[in-house]
Amino acid sequence: MVHYWILKTDTDAYDFTQLEREQRTVWDGVRNALALKHIRSMTKGDRVLIYHSGKEKALVGLARIVRDPYPDPAQGDDPTLAVVDIEAEGRLPAPVPLATVKADPGFADLGLVRMPRLSVIPVPPAQWTRLLALGGVR
Repeated sequence: MVHYWILKTDTDAYDFTQLEREQRTVWDGVRNALALKHIRSMTKGDRVLIYHSGKEKALVGLARIVRDPYPDPAQGDDPTLAVVDIEAEGRLPAPVPLATVKADPGFADLGLVRMPRLSVIPVPPAQWTRLLALGGVR
């Protein structure tokens, strides 16, 4: 069963343009316990929306999990830190600003609204479909 996620990144650290250029990357740097729990729940084939935090504050692109979670190789022997590999699928035809998401009562329980500092957010299927529609994906 495919699950849906939002991965947040600061454009100063890593933006969707870089992922498009590289096509594939290790999604690392997650330290929050709940976000790491979500990373460990991901499976190959899950779909991802990339969210730019910072100045832009918008969902900007689509990606796919292409490798199940594994220990972060950059962290040596710390088994609590996990990463996944993601692959770019494409830019959303229209970015979806956080203000638009917050203004829609149908997203009141979405982690992006409820826990804005969380960097890995599960998305229920109905909300995923709605977010894609707002981004111009049919």
